[in-house]
Amino acid sequence: MSRVQLALRVPDLEASIAFYSKLFDTEPAKRRPGYANFAIAEPPLKLVLLEGQDTETGTGTGTGTTETRLDHLGVEVEATDQVTAATSRLKDAGLATFEENDTSCCYALQDKVWVTGPGKEPWEVYVVKADAETLGKSADGAPAGTGGCCTATVGAAEVPEGIAVEAGCACGS
Repeated sequence: MSRVQLALRVPDLEASIAFYSKLFDTEPAKRRPGYANFAIAEPPLKLVLLEGQDTETGTGTGTGTTETRLDHLGVEVEATDQVTAATSRLKDAGLATFEENDTSCCYALQDKVWVTGPGKEPWEVYVVKADAETLGKSADGAPAGTGGCCTATVGAAEVPEGIAVEAGCACGS
């Protein structure tokens, strides 16, 4: 089963968990410091909550606001071969892609491919391969900072033109 992923940067994680638990009538599937996700059956949705202001990612408006902001969007798939097939399909369609394999992000080991929509919205197609002990890793393999795994995992020079994943991975699991 594939499902759409919505990742939100939230200023108050506990209040957001309480709200979305009531909205979708379910508890988080995973909770870690500064992070929670919901695996919602109906409608099929992976909702990811990342605690922090929007200035802590490369996707926010940079205003430092305490409002909830879109962090990124994604499609969770069941297997690496589906990520590989999506990568080929997106490249064949003329889209700039960026691949991350065996990346530790949001307490999970993942394979993923990134593309950017016309409004600079980052999209990932990803598979969760295993659980991980850390939120993410920096380029040198050290744990990511307080901004989450969506910071400093990939150098900007490594990301092809047209990809808005300025700071590396985003959190899908």
